[in-house]
Amino acid sequence: MRPFLILLAVLTSLNTAHAELRAGAATSNITPDLGGEVVGGFLPFPATHIHDELHARCLVLDDGKTKLALVVCDLLGLHRSVSVKAREFIEKETGIPAANVLISGTHTHSAVNALGGPVRFYSSDLELTDYQKFVARRIADGVRRAATLLRPAEIAFGRVDVPEHVHIRRWFLKEGTMPPNPFGKIDKVKMNPGSGNPNLVKPAAEPDPVVSFIALREPGGRMISVYSAYSLHYVGGVNGADVSADYYGYYCEALKRLQTGGGEYPPFVGIMANGTSGDANNINFRDPQPRKKPYEQMRYVADDVAAKVNEAMKKLTWQSEAPLASRYRELDVKWREIPGDLIAWAKETEAKTPRIQGKANLPLAYAGRVQRLAQASPETKYPTQVFRIGDVCIGSSPCETFAETGMEFKKRSPFAKSFMVELSHGYYGYMPTPRHFELGGYETWPGTNYLEPQASVKLMNALLEMAAELK
Repeated sequence: MRPFLILLAVLTSLNTAHAELRAGAATSNITPDLGGEVVGGFLPFPATHIHDELHARCLVLDDGKTKLALVVCDLLGLHRSVSVKAREFIEKETGIPAANVLISGTHTHSAVNALGGPVRFYSSDLELTDYQKFVARRIADGVRRAATLLRPAEIAFGRVDVPEHVHIRRWFLKEGTMPPNPFGKIDKVKMNPGSGNPNLVKPAAEPDPVVSFIALREPGGRMISVYSAYSLHYVGGVNGADVSADYYGYYCEALKRLQTGGGEYPPFVGIMANGTSGDANNINFRDPQPRKKPYEQMRYVADDVAAKVNEAMKKLTWQSEAPLASRYRELDVKWREIPGDLIAWAKETEAKTPRIQGKANLPLAYAGRVQRLAQASPETKYPTQVFRIGDVCIGSSPCETFAETGMEFKKRSPFAKSFMVELSHGYYGYMPTPRHFELGGYETWPGTNYLEPQASVKLMNALLEMAAELK
């Protein structure tokens, strides 16, 4: 072979070869001060005790050309502006581009408000509260710590079915038994119809029972991290006004205990993201269960899921290379339009309903939400993102996303190994599919749902297009 052809072959080989994968993981404490308002229900209340600490759990990957950071926070959700600020810090301090950082919330209902303000704002840009500034700073610190711990790694992808903990919470009821909604209308389905309700007919969908996960280990040695996603809304069952990471945090600690040397430095970091659980929860409405002690159910779920994931890890096929890439977009998704008759209803309802003692400036639930949504900012800046990690693809949504959306992405993605993470880079309410809008129910009500009925369709089209670009 001629010398220049030999040189060309060598250069081509060097250009196409991937550098050895490196990974680092760390946690960053985001536990709030006592007295902060716990969110998760209609009325926030002050936190009186920290049962277990809240964290931002961070994973950084480096293939020699590209770095990605994945962060999951023990929060109900976080405002887009928190993600923007955290990613500004990360890009400036680590060099990881903002578009290469995926930040999501778990949806624990026992965390202090990172959405902003005493009420929810229908705006994509917001001046940060002190706690939001703290969270953004601590997210960036966690990513910096994970980047400092980068070391050679092997990667593997796994799945395991855990159907016993996820159940659809939207139900059809017997004719004539559906109660009216807050707007005086009759929906076709009811959310959380009551365990053992004799009027149950059938659930309105199917849950996603799969735990998808990406595992990282030192070559042939100790585990570094496992990034998981499970479509379970949350478990709950805390004691009073406690702050808690819910089952997500318990799962991470349970999985850590199962790893050899999991507590040695640098410690193993378990991560559990919320998959697509907007219409699913932990309650089997067909089978009434006895009331359990505080934290008992979330511990049970966490330990069981961790054990099943750990068992599945024994069968993984490990690789030392994984090309990395990311796509990030902010879509032209519209805020939900509020018709004039609904605005009139909201104003009339608010005017004639007594105020809650001590909350004189807090608009009443749906009467207030409808009016604020009607005055939403002109654009949503709706963030969505796709990561490629070797032959795995992760899609994201900033909403409480229905299970069928996540399963559709898995089915239609050009990557056979695909899954979704919700509540990423913002909180935009529930995102039912168009089919579910026709059925009505809590997740479709204006003020619970913020976006146009085609939002899930626009999201899916964008995710598939970005995934195809990465493929």
